[in-house]
Amino acid sequence: MRALGLLLGQAMRYLLYALVHVFIVSRLVLFDAGWCFFYLGFLLFLPIGTPVVLQLLLAFGMGLTMDIFYDTGGLHAAAAVLLAFVRPAVLRLLRPRDGYDAADAVNVHYMGLAWFLTYLGLLVLMHHLAFFLLELGSFRHFGFTLEKVGVSWLFTGVALLIVQLLFFPVRRRRQ
Repeated sequence: MRALGLLLGQAMRYLLYALVHVFIVSRLVLFDAGWCFFYLGFLLFLPIGTPVVLQLLLAFGMGLTMDIFYDTGGLHAAAAVLLAFVRPAVLRLLRPRDGYDAADAVNVHYMGLAWFLTYLGLLVLMHHLAFFLLELGSFRHFGFTLEKVGVSWLFTGVALLIVQLLFFPVRRRRQ
C-alpha cells in the first residue's frame, strides 16, 4: 500500500512540474536569452535511492512530454536523459563522509546550501550545455549559445532554489 502511495505521489509531481512549466513558466524569458527549464525540478528532486534505470525512463518521459508540447524533435528528451545519466555520478561526487541515509532526499534543508547549489549547478549546467549545443547543431554562434546557457542556468537555478525553499519540508519525516 505504501508503494502505491509513493507511485501516486511521484505521478502527481510529474504532472505538476510538467503543467506548471508548459502553462506558466515557459512564457517567461529573461533578456531574450534565458529560459527557465522548470520541469528539471522533477528529475533533480527525485529521491536519492531511485534506481538509475527508473531515473532514465522518467527523464525520457519528461523530456518527450516537453518535446511534444514544443515540437523540439527530441532535444528535451536527449538533454534530460543526459542529466539522469550523470546524476548518480554527481551524487557520488558530493556524497557526505558518512554516506546518504536511506531516507535522504535532495533537499536544501537536509543537505545544506553549499551541497545543494553544487548539485543543482552541475546538473543544470550539463543539461543546458547539451540542450543548447544540440539546438544549435554547430559551433557557428558559440558565443551567443554560451550566453543562453549562462542566463538560462542562472534563471533555472534560482527558480528551483526558490521551489526548494518554499515547498520542501524543513524537517525529516519520521520513518
